[in-house]
Amino acid sequence: MDALIKQFEAANPGVKVKHTHFPYAQYRTKTAAAVPAGEGPAVMQLFFGWMREYAKAKLIQPLPAEVFNTAQIDSEYFDVVKMMKNADGYWALPTAVRSLGMFYNKRLMKEANLGETPASSLDDYVKYALATTKRDGSGNLTQAGATIGIPSQDYHWWREVLVRQHGGTPYSPDFKKVTYANEAGAAGIAWYTDLQRRHKVAQAGFLSESQAAFKAGRAAQHVDGSFRLGSFRTARGFDWGVAELPAHKGVKGNYSSYWVNGLAANVTGAKKEAAVKFLAFITSDEAMQLWFDKTGELPAKKASALTPKNLADPLSGPMLAGMNDAFTTDFVAEEAQGQLFQDMLDRILLQNQDPLAAVRQMAEAEQKMIDDHYRS
Repeated sequence: MDALIKQFEAANPGVKVKHTHFPYAQYRTKTAAAVPAGEGPAVMQLFFGWMREYAKAKLIQPLPAEVFNTAQIDSEYFDVVKMMKNADGYWALPTAVRSLGMFYNKRLMKEANLGETPASSLDDYVKYALATTKRDGSGNLTQAGATIGIPSQDYHWWREVLVRQHGGTPYSPDFKKVTYANEAGAAGIAWYTDLQRRHKVAQAGFLSESQAAFKAGRAAQHVDGSFRLGSFRTARGFDWGVAELPAHKGVKGNYSSYWVNGLAANVTGAKKEAAVKFLAFITSDEAMQLWFDKTGELPAKKASALTPKNLADPLSGPMLAGMNDAFTTDFVAEEAQGQLFQDMLDRILLQNQDPLAAVRQMAEAEQKMIDDHYRS
């Protein structure tokens, strides 16, 4: 973002952009207090799953249609971005989108005589995990064949990929009804939690966080977002690769998410004009390519993302290919909905709750959350 600001200011000498950072844990609280008080930013970044809450709380306003043409955005951006639209047009736009990939440690695979070809199915994923798991004399996990647990992207992997691969869907087409409270939802979470419960190739909390275990070279397989590419590239002596998520019985799948740039509800006049100009700049093709080169996050416009050069990249290419099979979720309260998955995971892993009972309990709580949102 700082690099983009420098470019924008050079092209617009009459505009100065002040870039303010908030700690992630305080981000939503600070913006929710600052905007109504007239002390907030003119442009803010927010997770796409927060957009409905921000719009309902009157923290953001629709983007001006004369600059951000709805039909053009519909045509140029990946389809997942359409969730930022309602009858008033688009409320926010991303510079980049994210998909999931399966990260794998090449060295650990070679040591286990698995070669260099990563697992392409859920069955192979378990097979490779069993071959690469190590424990000490006391039975403690020292090298995980796979990662499991929160914080991670596993919430999305289960909901939008594993549920579908086992024959279900997570929500109704309008996202107002939860539809995973069945055998498909249970089968998806059972496969996932069996990595720890049955196969003992993973352990929630191993080395604190899943991504930390993988980056330390202590986990052979790890599902995560394309935003990890930038940080994993900085690890020295780390021989790793990326593949598309494993399929199941021929069914592929992926999940896409993104952060968006929105216009504060109370910004007006010349400041709004400058903010709109800045928003247009950071959602340009050039900005998207710079973001991709620096972070690994994928350009939000299809033409910018799906270039021969980007698709040929051994790390980013599988992430881009995953966008062809990606679903996303129209959250009403993303953090609260995510906590329900954490609670379900704890009940299964710590209390040995039956997977079908667990998904039914989660679905009941999430349905109430969704109903409450649309009633108010």
